[in-house]
Amino acid sequence: MEDKTDWYGAETATFGDRVAGAREALGLDQAGLARRLGVKLKTVRGWEEDLSEPRANKLQMLSGVLGVSLMWLLNGEGEGLEGPAEEEATLVPEVRSLLLELRQIRAEVDDAADRLARVEKRLRTALLEATEE
Repeated sequence: MEDKTDWYGAETATFGDRVAGAREALGLDQAGLARRLGVKLKTVRGWEEDLSEPRANKLQMLSGVLGVSLMWLLNGEGEGLEGPAEEEATLVPEVRSLLLELRQIRAEVDDAADRLARVEKRLRTALLEATEE
């Protein structure tokens, strides 16, 4: 008999539950997520404890870093987790390890893309200021 519980749906989970679940599935701790997003640890704790919510720009970054859709974070619908590691429970340890490494690399690439965009914006600003002088 298969359990059809919607672990992360709007009826069973909060925004904070979904953030924590996706973070844990990546093997990140709260401090690691905070570093990747450029926020304080207490900010991530506030989100996971449903004491606060991220602004739109951080919500988009959060979605990218965690590898889940924005809609899934907000209401549990869309691309996200099915349940607490249910599909990975039956995998051999080596495959589980490779999946975790793949997710971490994806998060690092997303983080690098965000950093690249910020540096590019600063460079454009510096070039504009230099040409105005």
